[in-house]
Amino acid sequence: MKITAVCAAAMALLATAGAASAQDFAISGNVAVTSDYVFRGASQSNENPAAQAGVDVTSGSFYAGAWASTVEFGDETDAEIDLYGGYRTEAAGYALDFGVVGYLYAGDPSTSDYDFVEVKAAASRAVGPFTVGAAIFYSPDFFGAVDEEAIYTEVNAAFSPADKWSFSAALGNQYMDVSNDYVTWNIGGAFSLTDNLALDVRYHDTDYSGSPLYDPRVAVTLKAVF
Repeated sequence: MKITAVCAAAMALLATAGAASAQDFAISGNVAVTSDYVFRGASQSNENPAAQAGVDVTSGSFYAGAWASTVEFGDETDAEIDLYGGYRTEAAGYALDFGVVGYLYAGDPSTSDYDFVEVKAAASRAVGPFTVGAAIFYSPDFFGAVDEEAIYTEVNAAFSPADKWSFSAALGNQYMDVSNDYVTWNIGGAFSLTDNLALDVRYHDTDYSGSPLYDPRVAVTLKAVF
């Protein structure tokens, strides 16, 4: 049911994007390797390296894309595949982003109920080399078979003092209707090795103590865009 909803939403947004402005149609891609795939403070690769890749399509203010990463959950699950799309605009000096994200898991057990969908709204404002922002994500049927509704809120900031350097941090709250809520934060910096290749070093932590996968960790990611 959730897979059908995700695919339908992603295809609808992609079709809308393609119809919006054919002359302003662009495709970009990315590949990365990371020492640990961390999502909202929790390791998704069992504290092991992960390989990742994605593709994005934009047409005017519309966008759609897909992104995938290897994962390790201690079962047959091989990969996370995200499908997403949305609309970006500006108002009163703020950049606004409204969209939907579907998280699909390849090879997951039939009883896992891992797949889920989130709708999101985000806003940010740039002032010189500084950017500050906030976002909210809502899922009516969250990851796994335990939780239904879940909300994730985040505030973030970035600073780019030079062409090759950037620093960023984020503070988030994951609210769930059954499992324990928790706070997560990260801070790190990225250095552009070339116009298309960047190295990111980031510290992640949470206030959740129920699993070592939420313990403090540093992730190093090498990412190429094209």
